[in-house]
Amino acid sequence: MSGVLLTTKDLGRAIRAARKRSGLTLVQCAGANGVGVRFLSELERGKETAAVGLALRVARSLGLELVLNEPKGA
Repeated sequence: MSGVLLTTKDLGRAIRAARKRSGLTLVQCAGANGVGVRFLSELERGKETAAVGLALRVARSLGLELVLNEPKGA
């Protein structure tokens, strides 16, 4: 999966897809990242109150690389 992440829902969908590709359950992935199952579930659903630091930790552990690009002409 590739594309621009514009919303928390975009990030959540990317994390869920990566977790499923890795063959991990919510419980396994949460445990491996030191986060609660509730947090991971809310993150995957795109809940806007999800902590960014924890979200990035989960994304990196699943092999997702988040890249920030300056808009052209900025």
